[in-house]
Amino acid sequence: MSSSEESALAPPLQQMLLRVARAAVDHAARHGRALAVRTEDYPPPLRQERASFVTLRSGDQLRGCIGSCWPHRPLVVDVAHNGYAAACMDPRFRPVTPEEAPGLRLHLSLLSVPERMSCREEADLLDQVRPGIDGLILESSGRRGTFLPAVWESLPDAGSFVHQLKLKAGLPPDHWSADTVVYRYTAQSIHED
Repeated sequence: MSSSEESALAPPLQQMLLRVARAAVDHAARHGRALAVRTEDYPPPLRQERASFVTLRSGDQLRGCIGSCWPHRPLVVDVAHNGYAAACMDPRFRPVTPEEAPGLRLHLSLLSVPERMSCREEADLLDQVRPGIDGLILESSGRRGTFLPAVWESLPDAGSFVHQLKLKAGLPPDHWSADTVVYRYTAQSIHED
């Protein structure tokens, strides 16, 4: 499926994925390992290969965010693994404790398949990127970084968005080289209420 509109999940399936993510985070906090998921227990749309990110927040503060940019396993398995990884493997944070897990808010981003953009220089990228819509993957000089579409909420200017993405990838904000490759994707956002 090439667009998020074609692959958008209906509300009952969204709730099912949120329950899987919540169970994965709680299991990770209690046991320090990933939750085993039996794909055959889930409907076909959740068994399709899809990429996802799981974001954890404590109040307004980021508490963990891990995901997959490219589809390589069933969506329900990807969400369960990324829930565990966001809770225990994000190098920016200590592992989530059993006491704090119930207070965390979960946000899922279900990604469309990334599409390579045609950009010879940064000005091409800035002309093509759709603020508020596109997530970006930037690869250059052996480095890679991604920003989900949700990052536009805190970086609404395309120039700032791209410069901060370069910094996240470990590159200078003015970096551009012949090997720079950029992909764009969209994401369906699913939040806990």
